[in-house]
Amino acid sequence: MPRTERTSKEIESVVTRLLRPSDLEAVISIDAKATGRRRVEYFKLKLEMAMNETGVEVSLAAEIDGMFVGFLIARVYYGDFGVAEPAAVLEVMGVHPDFRGLGVGHALVRQLTTNLLGLGVGKVSTEVGWDEQHMSAFLHREGFQPAPRICLDLDCESFRRREDMRG
Repeated sequence: MPRTERTSKEIESVVTRLLRPSDLEAVISIDAKATGRRRVEYFKLKLEMAMNETGVEVSLAAEIDGMFVGFLIARVYYGDFGVAEPAAVLEVMGVHPDFRGLGVGHALVRQLTTNLLGLGVGKVSTEVGWDEQHMSAFLHREGFQPAPRICLDLDCESFRRREDMRG
């Protein structure tokens, strides 16, 4: 049964730092434990983009006793989807299953918000799959709330079939 209360000792034992290119394999490994597949090219691209954003370093790693136990990859946008204010997007996050419930995710979100506020960014957004109740519950505990906008998807094949039928 997962623990829901964290002791201050557990939270204090989590050290956060900026994500480094050398963290790539650890990120892929933790993500694979959650998704059941190794997304090598996906994370190569995500880490490359995170590392190359000049002056805006918000992607983080978490360690306990020097062991890589979690990560988050976020980006800062200075105006997107018609919004003029800077905002951040939490793109992906992972905590090693053996270290869940110890405050790792909380430590990452706490450091992310500290870094973002230092950059003058007051909001972070993310998306979660409808069936990812565990992640939804975590994000809710951290203070995330439903956004006042609607996310829309377009199935390209259905669109093309409708277009073809129209003539």
